[in-house]
Formats: sequence, C-alpha cells, structure tokens
Amino acid sequence: MTTRSERPQKAKSQILQAVHTTAADLARLGFIDKRKQQKFDALCLEPVPEYDSQQIKALRQSLNLSQAVLASVLNTSPSTIRKWEIGDKKPSGPSLKLLSLLERKGLDAVI
Repeated sequence: MTTRSERPQKAKSQILQAVHTTAADLARLGFIDKRKQQKFDALCLEPVPEYDSQQIKALRQSLNLSQAVLASVLNTSPSTIRKWEIGDKKPSGPSLKLLSLLERKGLDAVI
C-alpha cells in the first residue's frame, strides 16, 4: 500500500510545473526575490487531500495515538475525532492541513 507520504509532491499541472521551475531558476539567478518565489511555490502545491474515516483511524494508529491524544495534537475534542473515525463528520480547513502534515512529516512537525 502506498501512502501519501511516499508519493512525491506534484504540481497541479505541467504548465504550473514549468512556471515553478522557471521561477526557481530566476530566483537562483537573483532576478526574482524570495517572497515572489514563495508565491510561485504556493501556486504549484497540490491541494490538501481529503481524509475519510478509515484513513484518519489508520493515521492515528500508525502514530500510536489514542483519540484523546490526537484530539489534543489537533486542538479539537475527542468526540470530534470519534465522529471523524465513524464517518459522522469530516475534517476541513486547518484540521485537514494538520492531518496532511502529520501524515507527511510525523508527529514532531506538529508538536
């Protein structure tokens, strides 16, 4: 089974990938500043993935966390984690970003 963390980061499209590569070269040569390069970086990132109930539970278990501890890490309630894991609710916004970060970088990146 391939997890998202094993997949390389891809740009949204080949055109954006070409723009990003060109911008990186221009930044390296000093033609654009770091702030503008960060804007190009943000444009080219994949959107934050959605997580279903099974993926959330599998992620929590792979990190060896209880629902209460995961809730604390994500600054939410244990009942919210429980509802995500049974499919009554779905994470959104910052919670999705934190779940993605946990999956890609591990617990140390969030704590």
